[in-house]
Amino acid sequence: MTEATHEEHAIHDEHIAHGHHDEHDHHGPAKGFMRWVFTTNHKDIGTLYLVTALIMFMVGGAMALVIRAELFEPGMQYVDPNFFNQMTTLHALIMVFGAVMPAFVGFANWMIPMMIGAPDMALPRMNNWSFWILPFAFVMLASTLFMDGGAPAAGWTLYPPLVLQGGAHLPFAIFTVHLLGMSSIMGAINIIVTVFNMRAPGMTLMKLPLFVWTWVITAFLLITVMPVFAGAVTMLLTDKFFGTSFFNAAGGGDPVLYQHLFWFFGHPEVYIMILPSFGVISTIIPTFARKPLFGYSSMVYATASIGFLSFIVWAHHQYTVGMPLAGELYFTYATMLIAVPTGVKVFNWVATMWKGAMTFETPMLFAIAFVVLFTMGGFTGLMMSISPADLQYHDTYFIVAHFHYVLVPGAVFALFAGTYYWLPKWTGHMYDEKLGKLHFWLSTVSVNVLFFPQHFLGLAGMPRRIPDYAVQFAEFNAMSSVGAFIFGFAQLIFVWVVIKAIRGGEKATDEVWEGASEHGLEWTLPSPPPYHTWTTAPDIK
Repeated sequence: MTEATHEEHAIHDEHIAHGHHDEHDHHGPAKGFMRWVFTTNHKDIGTLYLVTALIMFMVGGAMALVIRAELFEPGMQYVDPNFFNQMTTLHALIMVFGAVMPAFVGFANWMIPMMIGAPDMALPRMNNWSFWILPFAFVMLASTLFMDGGAPAAGWTLYPPLVLQGGAHLPFAIFTVHLLGMSSIMGAINIIVTVFNMRAPGMTLMKLPLFVWTWVITAFLLITVMPVFAGAVTMLLTDKFFGTSFFNAAGGGDPVLYQHLFWFFGHPEVYIMILPSFGVISTIIPTFARKPLFGYSSMVYATASIGFLSFIVWAHHQYTVGMPLAGELYFTYATMLIAVPTGVKVFNWVATMWKGAMTFETPMLFAIAFVVLFTMGGFTGLMMSISPADLQYHDTYFIVAHFHYVLVPGAVFALFAGTYYWLPKWTGHMYDEKLGKLHFWLSTVSVNVLFFPQHFLGLAGMPRRIPDYAVQFAEFNAMSSVGAFIFGFAQLIFVWVVIKAIRGGEKATDEVWEGASEHGLEWTLPSPPPYHTWTTAPDIK
């Protein structure tokens, strides 16, 4: 008997001793469509989240193209003003709650158990529920398009009294928010319980991969702020249908109260979308710089600091409402303070790349673009933190340019980077590098053509959320719309790259990227990983 055969027998005997024999041989995925309905496997649920997020990204993107087509030139061309407002509202709600957040939850489901050496998420049935609530919520929101008065048109902030003057859509929009909130809270609980209870022996908290750390902090943010938003929209509901006056000045209420409640949720919400992006970028840069992450512990503390500070700066969204001078000063300085931990992160990413043996595959290209363009979005945020200056920018296209720089070349580029980085591990096939780079260059050039001119439009005084504008804004709007269409259609390349990798192609090695196994446990697993990942806990060095 050869040595190899001896080894196989020894493994076989060990499996029997641990009760791992035949019972695991048939524990692969169930057959057919019902696999996806009843699955409790973290990878299946991660895939469901990612596919849903991609569909929602294309739907929300199509709505953005309706907006940019209408704004291509002055005058009313294609849609009426009410439908334009519905598009701006639905675009925001779908991109925030349907695309970016579910995509990061998909990453979390796929990667966290693999990164910490856990066999699955701690609460797999709840995991299934938290996904399957989402499609029903989106169908409910989409159904408002066919109602009398159309879909919500008061902006994603749902500010009263405007939102209370809408048609039949209000209870549907509010119930959608409740369902999405329930889904997010269940997902967050699951992540916290998994990370705190199911880490492989020896994986201390300060050995957690940065992506896991950023998600733990994000999960705490979600649990804290989602109930506040749910409470605020429920108060809208009772104002509309049960005669209360929480936000009705005629009945002794105050519409500004809603703004405080909304932004206590809304500002941390921005970090809920951006902290996991930091985790993805902190994972990718060391791999392609072939160096450990510079300043790991300072990255953890910086992430926690950003999470904490996000709770105490909300009223910088409300300078124009009016507040005492002391309040303006406080919110100005508190907001500026966020630049400190964010600067620590940018410094550490650059220091990680410094003198590294860098290569520039598609994930790294998106990561570098993220660092540059997100920092630009951060700088314009600093400009707006100054209350007297913000009075000039408020509700102009400058704000639109700012938050799109944070969320598109910020969060969305991090999602692209993460997808290209982990796609070979998920599918077992390398993606098409040439098409990936084409997608990167088209996206990076067009996203700047799309959003950079909007800074000038805002500084020149063009208000946001209007379907028509004065002729002096025509050139920059035309430029922005051309960028939007190129960016939009460039995403079809991304969809094709993903489909192509799922269908087949060059086999990916276990490590995929040179030296990647030094940067994370997931690269020690086969590509694609087995249906049940860690049947025995890995050794942590």
